[in-house]
Amino acid sequence: MFRSLLHLMVIRCIESKQKKRMSEGTIAGLTDKGFGFIKRDGEEKDLFFHAKELANISFEELNVGDKVTFEVEEGPKGQHAVNVSKA
Repeated sequence: MFRSLLHLMVIRCIESKQKKRMSEGTIAGLTDKGFGFIKRDGEEKDLFFHAKELANISFEELNVGDKVTFEVEEGPKGQHAVNVSKA
């Protein structure tokens, strides 16, 4: 029984990670240190991202005002964007 319960918990964890929804926003600011901020559609607070979280694009290709898609993750310092790419 324990094994079945554990198996079910693992399956649900995997399913929840697969259901991550992509969000959309606009690049609000970029720094020369390799990070920036995204203005999320429908949200007041900008979301931090680091260049290492970019997908299929380099940091140098981004400009303020570019539309992007991303996922939101919770980290030790709060929410941040991951898998950031141009929309």
